[in-house]
Amino acid sequence: FTELARSPLSFDQLREKFNLHPRGARDFLDALVALGMLNRTGDRYSNTQESNLFLDRNKPSYIGGILEMAGARLYGFWGNLTEALHTGSQQNESKGGGGSPFDALYSDPQRLKQFLASMTGLSMGSGQAIAGKFNWSKYKSFADVGCAQGGVAVQIALAQPHLQGTGYDLPAVQPIFEDYVKSFSLTPRVKYQAGDFMKDPLPEADVIIMGHILHDWDLAQKKMLIRKAYDAIPAGGAFIAFDAVIDDDRSRNAFGLLMSLNMLIETPGGFDYTGADCQGWMKEAGFRETRVEYLGGPDSMVVGIK
Repeated sequence: FTELARSPLSFDQLREKFNLHPRGARDFLDALVALGMLNRTGDRYSNTQESNLFLDRNKPSYIGGILEMAGARLYGFWGNLTEALHTGSQQNESKGGGGSPFDALYSDPQRLKQFLASMTGLSMGSGQAIAGKFNWSKYKSFADVGCAQGGVAVQIALAQPHLQGTGYDLPAVQPIFEDYVKSFSLTPRVKYQAGDFMKDPLPEADVIIMGHILHDWDLAQKKMLIRKAYDAIPAGGAFIAFDAVIDDDRSRNAFGLLMSLNMLIETPGGFDYTGADCQGWMKEAGFRETRVEYLGGPDSMVVGIK
């Protein structure tokens, strides 16, 4: 898709460039046409509008990192779904050890970089939606807790130039975050703070954001993180938690339900949740006002006001 973003190519040009065997090449390319991922005019192939926007590695809108990570890691782990359903145990790098998958990921610089880029792909659309839909006018600062590469923080800072932002994650993430933020010329307004949100207090800010964070943890840990967010913001401040929030009837958001199964594969106790679930946890922590707002795709945000 990155190659075709430069210009359309013929079947023979694509086959030669990507060393495709004649037996499967045309079926492969035409399958992408049938899936709506490529256009074909005569013998020439080109990107669709969507693939040109989201699957060109040279564009900031690239979401392919999550697909690369799914291919490199998750595809194989999901082969053990039956075992996970029988045992309730994770099936990834930490299988058998019972620990956090992040211990294994963060100890391997190459896998860490791939994982953080995949989180940008997963969160890009939601970050843009939060930047535009949430009323930022009465706030001056935000902290993205579990910020990964910085995709959400960057989208908010680009759309809301009056805000000062903080990315908060483990120390190993800092150089990757800072390089990404620098590529958008946002270094003066978006800083990094290293810490462990499971052990340390959260950075103080008017708005705390946790994107695709709460679903990683068991119920007690979810409630602990929500309470930490409550403690870190001032009166009138906001906490935004976004995930593939499951519909309250648990019958429509297939992605959210499958993501919850992915947490079974990936974590010791994580699971995805409904909007009503999260609102209840927020009210228990002390938030005086809560709401659920759709963002895009499978994602929604649950907002709590202190």
